[in-house]
Amino acid sequence: MRSTRVRQLLIFIHSLSGGGAERVAAHLANHWAAKGWQITIATLAPQSLDSYQLHPKVERIALDLAGDSGNVPAAFWNNLRRIWALRQVLRQVKPQVALAIMSTANVLLAFAAQGVPGVIAIGSEHIHPPRFHLGAPWELLRKVGYGRLAAVTALTHESATWLQTHTHASYVPVIPDMVVWPLPVQTPVVAPAEVLPAGQRVLLSVGRLDLQKGFDVLIEAFARLAKDHPNWMLVILGEGPLRGALEAQVKVHDLTGRVLLPGWMGNVGQWYEHADVYAGSSRYEGFALALAEAMAYGLPAVSFDCDVGPRDIIRHEVDGLLVPAGNLDELTRALGRLMSADALRARLAGRAVEARERFSLERIAGMWEQLFEELQK
Repeated sequence: MRSTRVRQLLIFIHSLSGGGAERVAAHLANHWAAKGWQITIATLAPQSLDSYQLHPKVERIALDLAGDSGNVPAAFWNNLRRIWALRQVLRQVKPQVALAIMSTANVLLAFAAQGVPGVIAIGSEHIHPPRFHLGAPWELLRKVGYGRLAAVTALTHESATWLQTHTHASYVPVIPDMVVWPLPVQTPVVAPAEVLPAGQRVLLSVGRLDLQKGFDVLIEAFARLAKDHPNWMLVILGEGPLRGALEAQVKVHDLTGRVLLPGWMGNVGQWYEHADVYAGSSRYEGFALALAEAMAYGLPAVSFDCDVGPRDIIRHEVDGLLVPAGNLDELTRALGRLMSADALRARLAGRAVEARERFSLERIAGMWEQLFEELQK
């Protein structure tokens, strides 16, 4: 009789470059490798782009098949190559379970795993699907392909409902992201004290510098507060395509030196420890992992109640404040409230640390393991 205990697992993701889903992949891989599992991580992107360190026993396979296609025929051919290459990896590694992370990886695994004996193929969404349109061809492939997977996990119940309604997925369990505390330190390392003036309080936000994260709105809110709070500064950690636009916005508001964008940091945990308040300004999320990490470090938080994630993390007036999505006035008011009140920040921070247990690696990894065993029965 076949054992229901998984010991051979393959994780497939586009890359291990900086990002929340990529960090989750690395954390899960390292956790299971430390337990003695045979773990393989396969990516389309080259290993040279990796931003996360892996346990020495994790096998790393880079297919080197990333990149944009110039036209529809090229895209069709390139994705056939990706499916074929992943199929060969599945035959070579022979995992009991293959777990894809993020939408396009899910679709590629759905087709690559067809007919490969002994492999349970699972997909996982890490964004709220209706807020991130893949384009007509990929949307069709997702709708059909998800029906070929044994399960597709969602980070929230709202996302699970959408997947059940709009795709052929037969089983959509909800498994949130995990929080690792304390976070491992890796390069690049820049100590906050090397960058920040002594005596300044810090409003911190972390994420890719793109439209989704809404840092333009956050800078506008801080610009309204800066004059009345001269001992506060805003720090946004991350990189992305909107760096130039955000830097220009800082100059327009004459906030140079008060708003810092020092880049992506491998010691983000030390920045959480140094900060006083965390701000989430996303237009949409899949889970808002950085928000949960910040709270695990004891940061009181203010966040837009966007679709989806923050409302599953922040308990309003208990460990943080939720404000209506996209409402600049309400975001400014909530930030000003926290920046002005030491006692309120301390009260919320005292409960925020409960995120360490609510979203612990052991608890969330246990949910994954329960799913694996359930699908093997």
